[in-house]
Amino acid sequence: MAGGSVTTAPPGLLGSLLIVVLLAVGSLFLLSGTIGLLRLPNVYNRLHATSKATTLGAASMALAAWVYFGPAGSGLKALVTIAFLFVTAPTGGHMISRAAERMGVDFEPGVSWPGEEEGRGEAGRNSD
Repeated sequence: MAGGSVTTAPPGLLGSLLIVVLLAVGSLFLLSGTIGLLRLPNVYNRLHATSKATTLGAASMALAAWVYFGPAGSGLKALVTIAFLFVTAPTGGHMISRAAERMGVDFEPGVSWPGEEEGRGEAGRNSD
């Protein structure tokens, strides 16, 4: 191939059905994450909804790309994308949660950080 372009064969009926299912599942996860972002009361709940649901939704869509493109070329990029998502999303969520805690964003009433007494509030938090 002089042009350097690689063509892939169409995925066939079973592959097409799998792609449609993965895209539908990914869309539902992304939709639920978006609804959670808009409807939940505070940063911690919103963070939980978006980090879990959008990671699974985007990974499902990338997996659909892998099924479509195959194990080489763009399909390999889709697999790397999935690995990157599963490594970085929990780390980013943890960092945002810790930053919100250090800024003094409170939990729902009656909830506290692990190892912290209930009701201590802002005075009992670390200031580093």
